[in-house]
Amino acid sequence: MTNPGTPSFDQLSIFLAVVDAGSFAGAGRRLNRAVSVISYGIANLEAQLGLPLFDREGSRKPTLTAAGRALLAEARTIAQGMDSLRAKVRGLHDGLEAEVDLAVDVMLPAERLGRVLRDFARDYPTVSLRLHVETLGAVAALVLDRRAVLGISGPVAAGMDGLDRTTAGSVPMVPVAAPDHPLGRMARIAPGAGRDHVQLVLTDRSRATEGQDFSVMSPRTWRLADLGAKHALLREGIGWGNMPLPMVEADLVAGTLVRLAMPDHPGGTYRFSGVWRRDTPPGPAASWLLAQFVQLGAGDHEEDGFTDL
Repeated sequence: MTNPGTPSFDQLSIFLAVVDAGSFAGAGRRLNRAVSVISYGIANLEAQLGLPLFDREGSRKPTLTAAGRALLAEARTIAQGMDSLRAKVRGLHDGLEAEVDLAVDVMLPAERLGRVLRDFARDYPTVSLRLHVETLGAVAALVLDRRAVLGISGPVAAGMDGLDRTTAGSVPMVPVAAPDHPLGRMARIAPGAGRDHVQLVLTDRSRATEGQDFSVMSPRTWRLADLGAKHALLREGIGWGNMPLPMVEADLVAGTLVRLAMPDHPGGTYRFSGVWRRDTPPGPAASWLLAQFVQLGAGDHEEDGFTDL
């Protein structure tokens, strides 16, 4: 059994240049090398692999052999990987982060998060991203613990020492229930009626808000650390609770949830802040992310009468 040698990256580059240019002369012009150097490089590559890569008989234009066609995709993958490596090294020399840990509040509209991260992937292809999605104080806690360099947090971050922050938009919160829930069947809800029914409440996975409740009015609560689970239980009619309006708009249109007209609990505006440790300012890529969230948040509309949760 023949053990092939290990070709150099330069040999693979010559191979790909010949394929793309369609000739040894074209590859020479592309790489600014003499045709004899190109020919020598291909010959050495074929010797290393123990396989003919081009059929040179009967035509002035080199044609890939079956072996050459089989190896072409692998050669391109190696070349692309080397290009990515070089780009990452250039970025590190320029101060660009190799990786960004981003923590976002679960209330942040998914469409906004997706839009920012799509553009981030396009503009910073060499920077890896680690995304944490958390509730309430857990976002700021991740930043304080240095597990995230940047957070898009809810209003609880405002009272935490050691953080710098900037306004990053808001989302309206509305009380909802299933249409067959007792509150959902009421055309007019009397003040205090919500106390008679189970309220589904989002809870904090960190200790940042331990012992604190936000917009809880019923003594009967089910507490969940997952907003998706809360959404599902609301649709099942298990209780009532506040939800970010973008997440339930489709339900309100379809009638799978109804907005509750509660005179003593109309909802609120959940305000976001970009947060980072005061002693660890975000680098170029993280600063770009922060600027995008701030820019998109500047267009948020806050309804009259809404207050912080």
